[in-house]
Amino acid sequence: MEFPENLIEGRLVKRYKRFLADVRLADGEIVTAHCPNTGSMLGCQPDDARVWLSPATNPKRKLRYTWELVETEPGVLACVNTGRPNAQAREAIEAGRIAALADYGLVKPEVRYGAENSRIDLHLSGHARLPDAWVEVKNVTLCDGGIACFPDAVTLRGQKHLRELTEMVKAGDRAVLLFCVNHTGAREVRPADHIDPAYGDLLRAAVEAGVEVIAWQADLARDGDASGSLALVRELPVVL
Repeated sequence: MEFPENLIEGRLVKRYKRFLADVRLADGEIVTAHCPNTGSMLGCQPDDARVWLSPATNPKRKLRYTWELVETEPGVLACVNTGRPNAQAREAIEAGRIAALADYGLVKPEVRYGAENSRIDLHLSGHARLPDAWVEVKNVTLCDGGIACFPDAVTLRGQKHLRELTEMVKAGDRAVLLFCVNHTGAREVRPADHIDPAYGDLLRAAVEAGVEVIAWQADLARDGDASGSLALVRELPVVL
């Protein structure tokens, strides 16, 4: 999976109002880019960090650029665009790279389900032997010393999703939490108990109830200064 447009490199000036980021381009121009991330982005906005922006394809859009990548430390990249993980996961599943989710005939996004009025990221059906799979995708960018953690802020929404997944297991289907690790420095994934202990407790209870938890890492490969790859290429251990 590739970025749809060539990326433009710059330096982060500041992120503010959650959805805005000022970036200094190579020619010195400072532009305001859309920041497609409602989270805290803990560890993903170092001062003067190298960042990469995608240009808008719609000429009528107010902001010309979208913030996609950040270099969190020398040689280590993270994708901050939370609009990417669902497409990354779907592409990897349909390509057969994620063995645990292979051989399903149909992958549908954004299907309504659950008693708490949720939408599942991906619903998998049509397997010859296995029941339908309800797949919740989470973007992971918080990482320190090779240990990636989720979430990066307290998430009541994430807690709700764990409850919904647990109920799908009780109903006889598969329920899968897929951590999409968009950080090249990660070596394993853990619940961020130091940030949201309630989420960690719910995650462990969900696993005990039969919810499957897997983590796959994107390579975020760079091709010179122009393009980048978002493909999920390797499974990482999940340590509970």
